[in-house]
This record gives sequence, C-alpha cells and structure tokens, in this order.
Amino acid sequence: MEYLGLVLDKFQEDAIHSLEKGNSVVVSAPTGSGKTLIANYLIDVSLKANKKVIYTAPIKALSNQKFKEFKRLYGLGKVGLMTGDLVIDSQAPVLIMTTEIYRNMVLIKDKQIDDVHAVIFDEVHYINDVERGYVWEESLIFSPSHVRFLCLSATIPNAKELSSWIAAIKGHAVDTVINDHRVVPLEHKFYDVELGIASLQEIEKACRNPHANYVFERGRKKKVRIPSPSHVDLIGDLADNIPCLYFIFSREGTEDKAFELFKRRPYPFSREIAVIMADELSRAPPEINRIEATKLLRQMLPRQIAFHHAGMLPALKNLVEDLFGKGLIKVLFATETFAVGINMPAKTVCFDSLRKYDGISHRYLNTKEYFQMAGRAGRRGIDTHGLVVSMVNRQMADFEKIKKITAKDSDPIYSQFKLGVNTVLNMLNLHSPEENEIILRQSFMAYQFQVRGRKLDMHTRFMNMVKRLERAGYLANGRLNEKGLFASKIYSEEILTTELFGTGMVKEFDDFQLMLLLAVIVYEPRVKDRFYAPKSYPKVSAIKDIVGRNPELRRNRKFDCLPALASLIEPCYDRKGFFDIIELSTLSEGDIIRLFGQMLDRIQQIRRASMNHDLSVALESADEKIRLLLEEVNVL
Repeated sequence: MEYLGLVLDKFQEDAIHSLEKGNSVVVSAPTGSGKTLIANYLIDVSLKANKKVIYTAPIKALSNQKFKEFKRLYGLGKVGLMTGDLVIDSQAPVLIMTTEIYRNMVLIKDKQIDDVHAVIFDEVHYINDVERGYVWEESLIFSPSHVRFLCLSATIPNAKELSSWIAAIKGHAVDTVINDHRVVPLEHKFYDVELGIASLQEIEKACRNPHANYVFERGRKKKVRIPSPSHVDLIGDLADNIPCLYFIFSREGTEDKAFELFKRRPYPFSREIAVIMADELSRAPPEINRIEATKLLRQMLPRQIAFHHAGMLPALKNLVEDLFGKGLIKVLFATETFAVGINMPAKTVCFDSLRKYDGISHRYLNTKEYFQMAGRAGRRGIDTHGLVVSMVNRQMADFEKIKKITAKDSDPIYSQFKLGVNTVLNMLNLHSPEENEIILRQSFMAYQFQVRGRKLDMHTRFMNMVKRLERAGYLANGRLNEKGLFASKIYSEEILTTELFGTGMVKEFDDFQLMLLLAVIVYEPRVKDRFYAPKSYPKVSAIKDIVGRNPELRRNRKFDCLPALASLIEPCYDRKGFFDIIELSTLSEGDIIRLFGQMLDRIQQIRRASMNHDLSVALESADEKIRLLLEEVNVL
C-alpha cells in the first residue's frame, strides 16, 4: 500500500485497515518509525467524508508545530488551533489542541465534541506521567461513545492492556498494532574518559582491572579521582557520525556546553547559515539582539553549532529548528522536549548523562524516556543505523541500572488517575449518582487493579472529596451552589481561583491587583528565580490583608510571591514592552512568555465562569495588555 508517495510498512497498513473498519486503534512503535503517517491518513479520509477530527498533543510547542505542518498539508480554513491562550479557526474540520483542552471540553460536555468523528492522541504513553497522566485517562473516559481513537505511542510493553481497557469502557472494538522493528536500527555505545566510545562491557572490564583508578606514590597504592569524560572530546571522536543531537537535562547546560564546543572551532564558517540567520533576525524586533541567547547564537550558528530549550524566544527556537531540519547544524545541544513529537532526527544522539533531576530528586532515566530520545538517532533513507552514545563516569556509574535502561523499552505504563476538584464538581453537576458509580469504575487504575486481582475503593476517595467541597462551601445538599458552578469551569488551582475571583472578595481589588493575582495563581517558582525590583507598596500589602481574612487562602504560600511578581506585572499594566520586562528578573524569555500565556488562559476560564460584568471588563483590559506585550515577540 502506498500513501503520500511512500510504501507503507505492515504496521501502518494494519492500523489503517482497523480505522477503515470503524475501530479505535492503539499503535505502539519506536520513535521515528512513521506513526504520524497513520494520523495523516485518518485526517485525509475524514476530510473527504466531511467528518471532524481532533489532534491532541502533550505540549503546546508540538501543537503549534502540527498546526503549521497541517496547514501546509490541508490548506487554510481546514485546520484550527486551540491552546488556551490562543484560538484560531475553532470551527475548522481539523482541530489541533493540547490534551488538556480536549479533556476540559469532554468533561463539561462541550457541544463542539458532538460532531467529532475521531480523536488522535499523540504520545498517549503520557498517561504514565505522574503529574499529568490523569488528563489522558479522563479524556478517554469522558469522550462520547461515537468518537473513535487513534492512540500513538512510543513502545508500550502493555499496549494490549491499554487497548482492552479502552474497549471495556467505550464498548467498541479497539485493535492493538505493535511494531518492534526499526527501519534504521540503533547501536548503543558509551563514552569513557580513557576508552572513548566503547561498549558498556568494555568499560566494566576496565573498571574491574585491579590497577584501574590507582597510582603508586612512594611505593604505596593510592586511589585517584578519574575526571568525567568531556563532551568536546566525545564530539571530536564522532568523526563522520554527525549531525549529532546532544541531550542535556538543563537549559543552562545546553548553552554552556554549546559555547565550550564553539570555542574549539571544530567546524568551518557557513555563509549559508549566516545569510539565513541575518534574514530571519531582520524580521524580528531589533531588541532581540540584546538578549544573551541571541548573542550566543550569532556566534555559534555560522559555526554549525546550536542549542535549543524552552526558555528561548519562539523566533530563536524556530530559527534553530529550521536550520537543523535543513541539515545545516552539525551539533545541537537540546533539552528533552526536543524529542517530543518533533520529527527532526540526527545520525547520532548523545546523552550528557543518564540521570536527571525530575523536580523531586536526581534519578536515572526510565527506559521510555531513554528510548524516546535515543529514537531520534538514524535518518530513514539516509543512515544504515543510528548511533546512540551516553556519557559514563566509571567511578559513579550503576552498570546494572544502565544495562536495564539501554537494553529495551521495557517499562509498562500504569495509571496515574486522581480525582481532582474540577473532575468531582463536573461529575456531580453533569451526571447522576448511578452514572458516577460507573465512571468511578472506568479508570485505567481500577481496570489494572481488577486485572491484578486487587481492590480499589475509588468511591471512598470520591466521597472524601465531596465532603471537603461541602466544608469549603462549594456544595449545598450535594448540589453545586454558585461557588461550585464557578469552580467547575476552572481547570487547575480551582479553590484559589474561585475564592479570589468567584466570591464577593473580587470587589475589593482594583484592576492592577486583579492582574497581579492572575500572575500569583499561575506562577510556578524555581529556586534560582530572582527579581531585581520587588514592589512592596500599599496595593501589594492590601492584597495580603484581604486574603488573610479568608480561611481557604490565609495559609497559601503562593502569596509570598506578590512583591516579586508585581515587578513584572506593573510594567505590563503600564503598557511597557516585553524587552523592558525581561530586564527585571532572572526568568528566561520563554518562562516570561509562559507566565503571561497562562494568565491569558486563566482569564478565558474566569470569564466563562463568571457572570460579573465589572470583572469581565477588567479582565478584558488585562487580556488586551498581555496580548499587546506578547505580540511584540510574535507569540500570538
């Protein structure tokens, strides 16, 4: 079978035949094996049949990329985008959105879903994510019965279990298509300070040498510290195995390592890159040249070296992605988000470490994380194999753990289902007690417990949340009151948002204070964040006094950030430019964009939840000021 000028692999054909029969499909296949072609086919046939399709992605960056890609494939007017802060052609037959947006729509029984024929869940293995996995689960549970699913994932050892669960709760056939074969096989190697690129067995053998790691001084054996291997040496040893995608689990690390390599001048100056870069930056605001990342890239890019992370301005990320996609970059240092969905393979993938900090502790990667990134090695139709090289510090390495991580993608996915405030409120508001009993039994967690002969009392968890909401004044006689209805339309920080914007308290704040409170709700502090001009004036202190009278808010530590955030919100409120604001903190440009983008999303939620006209006017003004700020850097 041929499609888009390509001869399809058997797994692609099998998935397409299942879709043609009207079944849902779970596709488990290695990264880079061509799963997206199946999604393209489903969209094509749906458009020809005048049926609507939704494509969901785990991160906003992938949603934006797919929007651009699908617009090129299917034309203007056929593709829309919904990401919370941005809505484009929401009535288009093909809608691209983050999975959170889709989950929110089905949870509240949005009428727009009634006409949807199929939903494509890209990277569905995110159901395993501790923080966000419940979003995918609820998306499947609350979808209408007429919707069919195409679930695309990197290798899932228990893919059939996932399919069986979906079939059990949705009442229609769900086929499982598994492909373990990579057209471009991976070769897994490691880098040791003495042996260079070697197998793990060779490095282990060197470590077992009784004289390894020791020297003799004055006739006595003394243990010495062997230095960690150098990324510059590794890249030098790659020889012709480039382009290379070098993963580092730190934004600062991508920039630092890229600059260290640049100083060695390993590659010649590229006039082609210099011309493209000059052209792209000429269309960006001139102030972009003041940014440190721009200064670094101006030096590195013509030498065919680059970095990429979420803290960069969109214009700079797009430039790097464009150059890398054209094969003009020899080495790209990137964080792991570059491996999610974006189809930009390289000949070699390198790992600076197989350990990362996950927000709680430093840990080794799991097999799914490793193979998601490693799978970017090897370009189909170009390379005979993909090379994966991981840095190993022989004195600190857990060789057994490394063997397990790099041998096979063997980690099954497990449910991360949890009953949140918003979910419980909507269940109470939109479903009967009998329906809720069924819903509580439909989670993937309940299914996995049942299959393993264990019991899960989800009903008790549900009732505990109901009692908590009753105590907080969101329910009366088991039904949602005015506060409860407001909170049911807020999708995170529901209690905090409702107490501030859905009660009489909102009348005590002026427009600036309301805007500052939006920032407080969405801001996620990092240890390294610093603000250079905190504002501790009466308006900020007044907020603390007001919230201090509310028993639900008085102990919330988010309000500790009020003075710091005021230093960013005040200039936005006064209509200052984006490039004025970035000088006021250590937040990266990307983090500032994310902060204001999340404020826009929260504004839309509150406006849909509230009947307060004065609040709506104030939020409309805040929305306009934020959009003016973000338009300066071509975000909206």
